[in-house]
Amino acid sequence: MAATVREVTIAHSPDSDDAFMFYGLAKDRLDTRGLTIHQVLKDIQSLNKDAMEGRYEVSAISFAAYPYVSDRYKLMPCGASMGDDYGPILVAREKLSGEALKKAKIAIPGKLTTAYLTLRLYQDGLDVHEEPFDQIIDMVAEGKYDAGLLIHEGQLTYDKLGLKKIVDLGEWWKELTGLPLPLGGNVVRKDLGEEMIHTLTSLLKESIQFSLDNRKDALEYALTFARDMPEELADKFVGMYVNELTVDYGEAGMKAVRKLFAMANEKGIYPDEVVPEFVVLEKAAV
Repeated sequence: MAATVREVTIAHSPDSDDAFMFYGLAKDRLDTRGLTIHQVLKDIQSLNKDAMEGRYEVSAISFAAYPYVSDRYKLMPCGASMGDDYGPILVAREKLSGEALKKAKIAIPGKLTTAYLTLRLYQDGLDVHEEPFDQIIDMVAEGKYDAGLLIHEGQLTYDKLGLKKIVDLGEWWKELTGLPLPLGGNVVRKDLGEEMIHTLTSLLKESIQFSLDNRKDALEYALTFARDMPEELADKFVGMYVNELTVDYGEAGMKAVRKLFAMANEKGIYPDEVVPEFVVLEKAAV
């Protein structure tokens, strides 16, 4: 039997798109059904590791980390970052052939990131090295690495440093599958019980919709987390990853998540077969 919960911690990254999503909750603009909501902000790599311990009731994670937390958490159908014909970009100072890529020293933003999982689906067996995501673009430009896998705003700014696109993994994925590329998602702990799981999922969905309905105010709040990004760039980045798919990724999103793990299963990337488990909201409940 699930314990009675009155205080809930929602953990997410300090990135501008996540901040935008949680604006309504952060500013107490929503009915929280008598719950006290705490927010914890950490980088996604830390959140992935915390989720393995079941630390928070609700957490943002990389989809690639889900197999390691699926015993404790279900996937929420809202709050996901999905690239619809765009996504993480592999860049270099010069165009690299397939053969040159096999010999290249490549910086990646973490082995638990979905960006790296997708790179493995694109071409496995590469020489990769983990680096902080926000330093990779400069490391490639300075010649410390032959290539780098860019996420977040680096996807929009790499050409200003003279870097060349080798592949946009979101474009590659869309051409291959016809689906959006699932990158980051939100999970809710199973031990809360079905009623609380549905309450929290509905609340997160309402928060995202509230931000989209109050875009100017939510964007102003998100800009305080934008790592000195110009407003126009932050607005574009938020628009890429907070949209109708974020409110509820529905059947197309669930199909995309299943496809991601089916391809990973085929390549033997995870020790056990991954079958994603989703929270399903009744339309009347939201």
